[in-house]
Amino acid sequence: MVLARRRPLAAGCAALAVLAGLHAARPAPAPTVAVRVAAHDLVSGTVLSPGDLVTRRFPAPVAPPGTSSAAVGRTLAAPVRAGEPVTDVRLVAPSLVAGYPGRVAVPVRISDAETVALLRVGDHVGLVAADPRRGTASYLATDVPVLALPRPDGGGADAAAPLPGRLVVIAAFPSEVDRIAGAAATDLLSLVISD
Repeated sequence: MVLARRRPLAAGCAALAVLAGLHAARPAPAPTVAVRVAAHDLVSGTVLSPGDLVTRRFPAPVAPPGTSSAAVGRTLAAPVRAGEPVTDVRLVAPSLVAGYPGRVAVPVRISDAETVALLRVGDHVGLVAADPRRGTASYLATDVPVLALPRPDGGGADAAAPLPGRLVVIAAFPSEVDRIAGAAATDLLSLVISD
């Protein structure tokens, strides 16, 4: 009778030992990261509010790159489905002049492309207009931040002949825009790198 009770008890202990061994041999769960996803379907152009996003945990190896916890207040560049991660490529970039209050972005074509190659975004420049007919030059603006340096278009077989010089986007004061636009239509524009 004692032997009859020992057999089920031994079988139970053996089963428990096997389960404990399997549990111990199981790999640890993969680390997870918090990812902001759409709480519901969102259309392009939506300015994200806290109610538009929820946090979900994703295994670190498969979490999408470019997710941002600072998406609230940003604008969607494309539609997003419910549950889809909101990554940086789904958001419209901040305004070029966000760091320069009171200024506006003005694209200008600089006649010497090699001069533009010396610039970096954030440099401050002076903008000079030269009138080749009269042989005069004058400053249009000084201490102007460079906001962007668009890449020159390589053009294709169908493309028109590229314009001379190179495009630069600067942050000018609104009071300077008329003078800059007028000079851009009649004069050659060049830069003076101030720092």
